[in-house]
Amino acid sequence: MNRKKKINQTLKAKAKKANAKLHRTGKPKYIAKPERERLAEAAEPPAELVS
Repeated sequence: MNRKKKINQTLKAKAKKANAKLHRTGKPKYIAKPERERLAEAAEPPAELVS
């Protein structure tokens, strides 16, 4: 009984991992606050002096 249980347990774990890989969430990857600020600065056009 114990051997059967262990085999089934490993097979279920592998199936669960494979299923989780197929169904990724649509959540965007986390970006740290300093990184977000740096990206925002890079995206902004430089302010030109108008006299």
